[in-house]
Amino acid sequence: MNDLFGAHWAAWAAVVGSGVFHGANPAMGWLFATALGLQRGSRAALLLALPPIALGHAASILLVTSSTAALGAHLPGAALHWGLGALLIGWAAWQHAFGHRHRVRVGMTVGFVGLAAWSALMATLHGAGLMLMPAMLPLCGGGAGGIASGAGNPFAVPLAFTALHTLTTLATTGAIALLAYEYLGLGVLRRGWINFDWLWRGALVATGTLMIATA
Repeated sequence: MNDLFGAHWAAWAAVVGSGVFHGANPAMGWLFATALGLQRGSRAALLLALPPIALGHAASILLVTSSTAALGAHLPGAALHWGLGALLIGWAAWQHAFGHRHRVRVGMTVGFVGLAAWSALMATLHGAGLMLMPAMLPLCGGGAGGIASGAGNPFAVPLAFTALHTLTTLATTGAIALLAYEYLGLGVLRRGWINFDWLWRGALVATGTLMIATA
């Protein structure tokens, strides 16, 4: 277990970094939480929106990371690198061509289950878990005897990745949502918020290219 968390520090840093990025992305939930709080004039409404948003995001991440662990235990490293690289680049291309047509919209009266489902769909459509897949390969085998291969629980790494990523995302989402609610308002988006869609597509393509180049 010490090896699991002590080695491959760059992989765990990538988990935290992607969590910050997703938390800062308005499409991942802070915008919706802030809008709920402002509409109802209640900070409590904002805070109550955060747990289902985090739960839905975690479900999407766990689906991808557990699938990666299963593949990493059975496929050779080169095949994984090529397949993963093509998937990342292909997802970026799909997002560029069709992503804007598949926005998931829910009303302001949505409940816990509906908000969690919305969050899971948004995370999945954005490919939120895909960027964690390259970080998992050194820990999940891929024909290279990763430190998690042969461990008693083959899903230890996916669960750890999901937990750390979700907690980081939740903390970032909550901080930005409260900042927008208390001080900035939603007008900050019109005054020059970063285009996270372009940044995300660029990151997907760059990571996919690197995966193929190192196959």
